[in-house]
Amino acid sequence: MKQISLIVFFLTLVACKNEYVPENKIKEDVVFLADDKLEGRATGTEGERLAAEYIAKRFKSLGLVGKGTDGFYQDFTFTPKKDPHSQATFEEGEGAITGRNILGYLDNKAERTIIIGAHYDHLGYGENGSLYRGEEKQIHNGADDNASGVAVMLNLASKLKETNKNNNYLFMAFSGEEMGLLGSNYFVKNTTLPVESINYMMNMDMVGRLKADSTLAVYGTGTSPIFKQTITSNNDKFKIVEHESGVGPSDHTSFYLNDIPVLHFFTGQHEDYHRPSDDHDKLNYAGMELISNYIYTIITDLDDNGELAFRKTKSDESDTPRFKVTLGVVPDYMYTEKGMRIDGVSEDKPAQKAGLQKGDVVIQLGEHVVEDMMGYMKALSKFEKGNTTTVKVKRGDKVIEAEVTF
Repeated sequence: MKQISLIVFFLTLVACKNEYVPENKIKEDVVFLADDKLEGRATGTEGERLAAEYIAKRFKSLGLVGKGTDGFYQDFTFTPKKDPHSQATFEEGEGAITGRNILGYLDNKAERTIIIGAHYDHLGYGENGSLYRGEEKQIHNGADDNASGVAVMLNLASKLKETNKNNNYLFMAFSGEEMGLLGSNYFVKNTTLPVESINYMMNMDMVGRLKADSTLAVYGTGTSPIFKQTITSNNDKFKIVEHESGVGPSDHTSFYLNDIPVLHFFTGQHEDYHRPSDDHDKLNYAGMELISNYIYTIITDLDDNGELAFRKTKSDESDTPRFKVTLGVVPDYMYTEKGMRIDGVSEDKPAQKAGLQKGDVVIQLGEHVVEDMMGYMKALSKFEKGNTTTVKVKRGDKVIEAEVTF
């Protein structure tokens, strides 16, 4: 009897040793990608090349195989846009830059493939797109934007390695996002697998700053009829803010415009956005793991649903008013109550000069009542440079009125 018990114990021990346990290197990945040594990972720089090598090694360590045009890499050359009204072109010209997508493939011998992506480039020293107004150039490490998305993508690769075999998975780290979604745009025009085999696309961009109220924005919920039900039925942790449109300022847009269902995850803008202060010590790593777990449950739920139906959505941007002035604030895009909550105030801009503060909720601009973000933008579009008006904000339980000059 004792001998049988020892045999059972030994077999149990062997089984436990062979059981696959997904890794969690979320913080480790962010810390590497957001290190000063990479100098902000601007597209085409040595820092971005080092980041690409790191991601390719991580893909290989996870058992993925290269699905680029050169192993894990898909290089593309482009000429940057010369002014805000022009577009970059995928051709060699004066000042041409070469970006590098990284593609890791998990082949389950299935008919369809899910793309899970995040961009890994950032602003370098802030030459283009920076909101930093200091005199000396500083490295923009982009810990939240978007080392956070890459880290969650790698975590999902670890989770999916041994499960959910009804789809293949193509994990992609995109270059050139900050210069106009260039890496993802290039890929959909030069896919390394049949485009018709792509089932849907998951994108993570800025998922590192989950707040205390656990608000998580999910974009693209209208791009497939099944998405809304799926994100709701699998959620018990987050306050979800849904956006139906498949169009937005991140790489999921490139796939949506090619009739592929998309979901994009985002924890909101903040006062460190596109500034040197977006560093790894400010991220919510426990929150990132929760988001990874949530996305994994969504993929698991959809695993036996076959090919997802695609649906066109109304673009949020088509209704966006055009305005000639700025208040100089970072809006809280996750705020769902009445008004527009300020998540950051820029120096020497109208809001700061008027005494507005982070946390204030704009409820009226001039004669225009502000019910929500769209109401705020419509109100702002009514003003021109040099105009002076009043702004009403809620600050705690008080309503404060101030004069603002654009």
